[in-house]
Amino acid sequence: MNPVSSRSSAPLAPPPALAPADRAGGMDPDRTEAWIRQRLATERARLEAEAGLDTPRGSPFRRPADRPFTADQRGSTTILFGGLTWKHEKLIRGGLEGLGYKVEILPVPDTRAFQIGKEFGNNGQCNPTYFTVGNLVQHLQGIEGSGMPRSEILDRYVFFTAGACGPCRFGMYEAEYRLALRNSGYEGFRVLIFQQSGGLNQAEVAAGLEMNLDFFLAILDAINIGDLLNEIGYQIRPYEANPGETDRVLAEIMEELHEAFRKRRRFLLTGGLARLARSAGLEDRINYAGKFVQQILGDEVLALLRSARERLDAIPVDRFQVKPIVKITGEFWAQTTEGDGNFKMFSFLERENAQVLVEPVATWIGYMIHGAQNKIRDRKGLEEGIRIPSWREPFRRLRAEVRAARRIRRLDIARKLHHREYERCRRALGGTAHPLADQLEMERIAHPYYNSRAGGGEGHLEVAKNVYYHTRDLCHMVLSLKPFGCMPSTQSDAVQSAIISQFPEMIYLPIETSGEGEINAHSRVQMALGESRSRARAEFSRALREGGYPLDQLRAFVKDRPELARAGHPVAHVKGTVGVAANYILDIAARMREEGVAPAGPVEEPAEEPKRQTAARSGPSSQSSLSPRPAHTPGLEEIEV
Repeated sequence: MNPVSSRSSAPLAPPPALAPADRAGGMDPDRTEAWIRQRLATERARLEAEAGLDTPRGSPFRRPADRPFTADQRGSTTILFGGLTWKHEKLIRGGLEGLGYKVEILPVPDTRAFQIGKEFGNNGQCNPTYFTVGNLVQHLQGIEGSGMPRSEILDRYVFFTAGACGPCRFGMYEAEYRLALRNSGYEGFRVLIFQQSGGLNQAEVAAGLEMNLDFFLAILDAINIGDLLNEIGYQIRPYEANPGETDRVLAEIMEELHEAFRKRRRFLLTGGLARLARSAGLEDRINYAGKFVQQILGDEVLALLRSARERLDAIPVDRFQVKPIVKITGEFWAQTTEGDGNFKMFSFLERENAQVLVEPVATWIGYMIHGAQNKIRDRKGLEEGIRIPSWREPFRRLRAEVRAARRIRRLDIARKLHHREYERCRRALGGTAHPLADQLEMERIAHPYYNSRAGGGEGHLEVAKNVYYHTRDLCHMVLSLKPFGCMPSTQSDAVQSAIISQFPEMIYLPIETSGEGEINAHSRVQMALGESRSRARAEFSRALREGGYPLDQLRAFVKDRPELARAGHPVAHVKGTVGVAANYILDIAARMREEGVAPAGPVEEPAEEPKRQTAARSGPSSQSSLSPRPAHTPGLEEIEV
């Protein structure tokens, strides 16, 4: 068959006429260019008509301009925020109130907020988007339901949250907030965005929310102390002798710290000294330096934390209870929230007789600083041109090297100051909370499996934490919480299979969270907890045999020495032993030998708890210290990042 006959029977267009310049026998560039453009426009119109695209084009989307939040509105405008634990939020509120802001904490997002987020937001968004966006809309609906007109809500409230860019859908949160607010009838509600890599997304000079040094220091203290008290609460609560006492004491401490943060005053020159410094042009520099000195040398906050330590230390605990330790990792919001956004997983684990090891927000701060330093190293010299200057151009190359080194050094100073402040607070609270993980070490652990330059979400941290906490005998199980469809977490889950093949004794369970599926998620966690409990009981029995004292004698020894049953008593960590009960037995047995206490009889195996269904994957349960298989992966000392 002739191939031409199979085509459309529509008449062929006549061949194009020659360009006007050609017919004239000359070469007029302007006329030729105009003729080409006209021919292109005609052909484009024909193709668009065939495809049904010849409708008028709309204007491109432009971000709606917010009404400004200015300094003169602070007294009448309330800042809404949320998204962390109630401990963090309580302290952040106190710090901001101390700076003169009116602040209100959003409630913990619930399933109803999730449904509202899906109703007014886009399809295909991740779980935290629906919960947080719906939570804001639900709160505004509650304010309106209490009698405040919608127009007054728009004038008297603003919402403050963080933003970002990159492959994670977190970068779309700002647009989702605005879309849901518009769809729910609150168009024009002000949303203030603090970009992780920039600053507040507001250009007004007299901004209502001033991002100055006082603001950042208040947030830093609130996050560090919130992290530590949050972790200590989860350390004590599973072993408390009087149920509910930990929560009661912690609530009292948080109330006192909130009030202290609210009344706290930062360094500021006043009176004649301020006028003298202003006349010399040094007022801002002196105030800046004074605030830093007050922060790094002051004892006001540490005194409050030492007082809190004494109250927490007075809580009686029973550390002979055998409980598996579950380390929480995953996507930032899912691993932090304590509500329906992660199926209330923390309280569920405690009801299942487990101890929860939470992740501090400070780890994320360290990760961001470390990532910024890596970015400077990777892009060094690109500001000077499209390529890094060669050493054949020594002055240009040296200028690029010096500029990069200065920027890295400034970030390194920020990292060290942040770490120092965290450690000061940790020691003031007794030193029982875990120190911050070294970010360079985490990068070296993860890099053979997950490229440390792959950004988005937690990046390589999810992989590094699994190896770090297992191989250092800090947990029996790692539970990774992440939203359904979270791309960075999906990537890390794929890598975890390679890690588990090298460390077969790991217990790693990824759980995808959404507004539904709570029963299924809890069931999967229960199965993995069965194996974790078996390992915890096995190491408890091993610790009894190694300690050489019967359990009743150990209990009697502690009963005669009440200081050993206090929540703040430090328990030595023995290599190869994970659980608190097992480490406690070895610690008490060592004290008894030092005091010359003889064993009262043979060591008997403790009665086992009723067996529960265990995870399908089996592995050695008596060895808690993980040793990697001989593998192709290089050792950490060989890895160059």
